[in-house]
Amino acid sequence: MTTTAPRALPRPAGRPGPHGRSGLLGVLGLLGALAALLLGGAAPAAAHATLTGSDPARGAVVDRAPRQVTLTFSESVSMADDAIRVLAPDGGRVDTGRVQNLSGGGEIRHGTGLRDGLPEGTYTVVWKAVSADSHPISGAFTFSVGAPSRTSAAVPGEEPGGGAVGVLHDIARYAAYTGFVLLVGGSAFVLGCLPAAARSRAVRRLVVAGWVTLTAGTVAALLLRVPYTGAGGPGDMLDTGALRTVLETRTGTALVSRLLLLAAAGLFVSLLFGAYARRSGGERAGDDRGDRRDRRSPAIGLSAGGAVLAVGLAATWAAAEHASTGPQTAVAVPADIVHLLAVAVWLGGLAALLAVLRWGPAVGGDAVRRFSRTALGSVAVLAATGLYQSWRQVGGWEALTSTSYGRLLLAKIALVALLLVAARLSHRHTARLVDAPGERPVPEPVSVPEPEPVPEPVAVPEPGPDVTPERAAQLARQRAAVEAARRRRERDADPARAGLRRSVLAEAAVAAAVLAVTTLLTAAEPARTAVASGTAAGTAAEQGREQGGAGSDRCGPLVLTVPFDTGGPGGAGRAQLLLDPGRSGGNSLLVRTTTTGGEPLDAPEVRVAFTLPARDVGPLTASLGRTGEGRWSASGLQLPLPGVWEAAVTVRTSDIDQVTERKTFELD
Repeated sequence: MTTTAPRALPRPAGRPGPHGRSGLLGVLGLLGALAALLLGGAAPAAAHATLTGSDPARGAVVDRAPRQVTLTFSESVSMADDAIRVLAPDGGRVDTGRVQNLSGGGEIRHGTGLRDGLPEGTYTVVWKAVSADSHPISGAFTFSVGAPSRTSAAVPGEEPGGGAVGVLHDIARYAAYTGFVLLVGGSAFVLGCLPAAARSRAVRRLVVAGWVTLTAGTVAALLLRVPYTGAGGPGDMLDTGALRTVLETRTGTALVSRLLLLAAAGLFVSLLFGAYARRSGGERAGDDRGDRRDRRSPAIGLSAGGAVLAVGLAATWAAAEHASTGPQTAVAVPADIVHLLAVAVWLGGLAALLAVLRWGPAVGGDAVRRFSRTALGSVAVLAATGLYQSWRQVGGWEALTSTSYGRLLLAKIALVALLLVAARLSHRHTARLVDAPGERPVPEPVSVPEPEPVPEPVAVPEPGPDVTPERAAQLARQRAAVEAARRRRERDADPARAGLRRSVLAEAAVAAAVLAVTTLLTAAEPARTAVASGTAAGTAAEQGREQGGAGSDRCGPLVLTVPFDTGGPGGAGRAQLLLDPGRSGGNSLLVRTTTTGGEPLDAPEVRVAFTLPARDVGPLTASLGRTGEGRWSASGLQLPLPGVWEAAVTVRTSDIDQVTERKTFELD
């Protein structure tokens, strides 16, 4: 048995020819040059807040006990009353338990008072805060009064935003992004590309699933803010007192605003798939060329209302995350909103098109052509706003490979490039579906053999007067099944439709990966700040030594200088290791490599491992991350026992020039 399908049509007038492709290449070249200009000549900026200084300084030894401890940050932060704790050598708290905002004169400073009559010894400062872009930050350092001493103060082993809570928070964020894409993109596809899809059960389920997923992800993210910013466990989600504090923050306000907008979005969805769908009830389900005048008025109202809701939902991200901090926020926040909307219209519309192609009725060429144009415009918007965001958050070519943010950004760029390749394949199939009446003659049908013989459907008789209601319902289900099977055979017999469905499915799979990387990217410390953080840590250590903090190997931070010479050209230099707080337990590690003249030495590879020979512990390898030219850092390094440790420093300056040097030191 055979069915009929249209022949492949000639290239449509709107499809780019050789000159169009060369113009596209020119645009891509221009965007690449713009990226080089932006990334190569960007000025410093900030995103995640970093600790840029303190009084007393990190590792300092002061003659008299200070009356307060102050912390200086690179940008605005919020701190609770117990966010700064000062611990005596015996581990007891000596701060007043009240944090004061001491900002002024362009500096962001917070501090806490100390009790009178503090004895000599080494004191530990433990702090935590939430930066203006909603991410938690924390740290610890030591200073000494009179002279360094042993200390039993315990530093929290888990940083805010880590562990199981961090994983759950990332899942909630991914769910929220996915729901936003499906809700906004699916609705835009119905209103702008295929109005008849409002009567499609598959599209309706897709958009409703987006609304439910976005709502659930937002509620989960709001509840998880309590343990996420306070280094607590999942059980702290139900702490109502801490939740009230979260609601007073910028992020809490944004999440509550999103929930209120979602209540209005629920009404929008019910109208879209209710009254609006019934208005087009006289049309054939898959025909997008029906009586448009009958639905023009409600479509305009729904489109306007939907646009306002979409912008509002996108603003709840832009106003509380990376775009809301640093320079040019008046430009960055609108650019981020437009970026999110372009992502949703493209990827969400892609999901809706896939749903129609897989489970819906036949799709007219006009609808596919409209979505193709919309997707092209979205890609152009994504390119422009993405370049601007990269300039603000990365700042230079080096940070692309030396920071986690830069590497995630490169991964996202690669996935988007793969997505564009899949979109190009979809465009080829789209050209075969574009068949606008009146513009070209109807193609001559040709015979297309079925892949497998399918028996003719059995005719289902109409129910007679004596048929029971149960039998009538059974016959109705049989007729529906027969009709569905007929439509499925017609759909699968169209090679252009089947090819488009496969390519769109590939696009959707890559799009899911893009959303996953985007979720990780928004939670990562921006590249500019990561580089600045490493610089600030080194500066703080040098400031502490200037105030007298290098008088004892037992005082934190502990600084080790390890000379090395790999034997190759330019292979001689020094590696400086800074362990903070420089005692047994959890430490952060900063490594700097310099030439013999003191200039930064950008070695291709540096490794550090620690052993405690007397107790047969180790080697414990530090997970170093590159933070700048000649700079590496690691957090959460556990040196569990006191004693004489050995640090093995491996430096590679070329493919064949490498050396390992060792240095012993004592931890209390």
